[in-house]
Amino acid sequence: MAKISKQSRADRRANRVRAKVSGTSARPRVAAAVSLTGLFVQFIDDQAGKTLISGSSHKLKGTKTEQAVSLGEDLAKKAKAAGITTVVFDRGAKQYHGRLKALAEALRAGGLVF
Repeated sequence: MAKISKQSRADRRANRVRAKVSGTSARPRVAAAVSLTGLFVQFIDDQAGKTLISGSSHKLKGTKTEQAVSLGEDLAKKAKAAGITTVVFDRGAKQYHGRLKALAEALRAGGLVF
C-alpha cells in the first residue's frame, strides 16, 4: 500500500476548496496563505487573472494573531476604497482556525461580506 504524503493531502484539500470558490471583479476571491513567519493575503479576480489588492503581515508588530487582525483591518479599508463590498474566502489547505479565523473576522468587522 502506497503511503500518502502530507503535501498530497494538502493539495487535495486545497483543490476541494478551490473547486467551490472562484472570484470575479464584483466579488473577488480572498486567498490567504499562512506560513510560520507570516500571513499573505490577496484579493484576486479569477476571470481576469489579476490581483486587485494584496498585503502581508511582515513589518507589523504584535503576536501573530494580532498581526492577522491588523492586516485584516488594513485590507478591509483598502477594499472599501476600491469599491469592493462582497468577497469569497479561500482558506486553501489550512483549517479555518487561529490566525486565519482572526483575519476573516477582522475583514468582516471592516465591512466586507462573505
